Amino acid sequence: MCLFQPTSHVSSVRKERPLTVHHLNQLLLVCSLVLLVAVAAVRISSRSGLPSLLVYLAIGIAMGQDGLGDIHFDNAELTQVIGYAALVVILAEGGLGTKWTEIRPALPAASALALAGVAVSVGVTAAGAHYLTGLEWRQALIIGAVVSSTDAAAVFSVLRRIPLPARITGTLEAESGFNDAPVVILVVAFSTAGPMEHWYVLLGEILLELAIGAAIGLAVGWLGSWGLRHVALPASGLYPIAVMAIAVTAYAAGAMAHGSGFLAVYLAAMVMGNARLPHWPATRGFADGLGWIAQIGMFVLLGLLVTPHELGDDILPALLIGLVLTMVARPLSVVLCLLPFRVPWQEQTLMSWAGLRGAVPIILATIPMVEGVQGSQRIFNIVFVLVVVYTLVQGPTLPWLGRKLRLGDDSEAADLGIESAPLERLSGHLLSVAIPKGSRMHGVEVAELRLPAGSAVTLVVRDGTSFVPAPTTVLRRGDELLVVATDPVRDAAEERLRAVGRGGKLASWLGTGGAAERRGAG
Repeated sequence: MCLFQPTSHVSSVRKERPLTVHHLNQLLLVCSLVLLVAVAAVRISSRSGLPSLLVYLAIGIAMGQDGLGDIHFDNAELTQVIGYAALVVILAEGGLGTKWTEIRPALPAASALALAGVAVSVGVTAAGAHYLTGLEWRQALIIGAVVSSTDAAAVFSVLRRIPLPARITGTLEAESGFNDAPVVILVVAFSTAGPMEHWYVLLGEILLELAIGAAIGLAVGWLGSWGLRHVALPASGLYPIAVMAIAVTAYAAGAMAHGSGFLAVYLAAMVMGNARLPHWPATRGFADGLGWIAQIGMFVLLGLLVTPHELGDDILPALLIGLVLTMVARPLSVVLCLLPFRVPWQEQTLMSWAGLRGAVPIILATIPMVEGVQGSQRIFNIVFVLVVVYTLVQGPTLPWLGRKLRLGDDSEAADLGIESAPLERLSGHLLSVAIPKGSRMHGVEVAELRLPAGSAVTLVVRDGTSFVPAPTTVLRRGDELLVVATDPVRDAAEERLRAVGRGGKLASWLGTGGAAERRGAG
């Protein structure tokens, strides 16, 4: 008898298990089909100008209880957790693609928009929500804080397709990377039960969390970059995994130290993105793919969470609040924050219209739902409608506005794509250089590159054929070069290649020869 009792017990346990292999197979099938539909939808959205996030939301709604899938999903807490994880990946991908040369001049303006600009936007939007729609002050402040954060995913995806001046893109990208942190703190503070804290207490908490997050992010990013540049991993595929793991470590360490994890992950990724790490194109491709998966999963889940038939009563309040945010709060915050920097009115106009919202406000709207704030479902519905409508209006019209304001910038030379593979035993590096269409390296002879001693072009791949170049070989657009450089001159060789890509054979005479060459000239 005793031999059969455990077996009977195991059988009952197996019957009660909520997840089986069959369920896993179904889940994998659904997820893979959703990903395939979402990938196909990207092409449709790019051709039509419709923001892809709306397509992903539509997929989630179609799968929900009011759609064809009839899936009942109302777990706001799970949505918030997954949304936070997705946002970490999106911020990491955005930081990896942010160029320090573009963002450095824009840091003061971006910091002002991320701090003072958010305060102005929250106050004006909350006042509009209270007086125009009759919302209580706590609910109005929550909505004002939730929608005052520009969405990193939306900003990164739209701006990188528009040829705008570096000051505009740098300011907007830095703002979207920085302003999530203070907004999260405000939403949590406004959603907490009991009396709200005084403004100076909130300001102190925001500044402290930002300082902790910035310190941890910069430290983790620098240590990670140093390690990846000095340790040759046995496989190139390990570098992208290590980079993303370091970025996530920065977020977790920052959050656990009671700092801003979102700011930490963005800064750590930005440090690594500008450190010329080995196998960089592969890392960027890997991060870009993870970013797409994070966006798709996050938007589909948010589409599942919303119940369309309950949105009817909240459409008009959402339109009114969105009008206040778009036409009053955002322009006012931009004008006030950029006043000391003497930014032309054309750029201020574009920055006002480019305050794109996306999944971040909808994710933040789950915080009052999890905290049990009165009217939290209405807050979520208003934010959802606002984001969908105004993203549909602002996203497609942003390129048109840039052209009307004559802010397009097609004159800049395309930067070279340089991939580095460390040769540990030879104490050197193998640089793979791709000459893009807009590079001024086209027409330059190999000898005219004037690479530093200890580096040389060893191979050229042209139209699928490889050959060893002569000093008089003329380089062309579309060529791929293999350059071998020893450790001491690796950075100087890459710097010289980029300089020639920007300024051609006369790079040093045009002042684009790079820091190393200027030191040599001095």
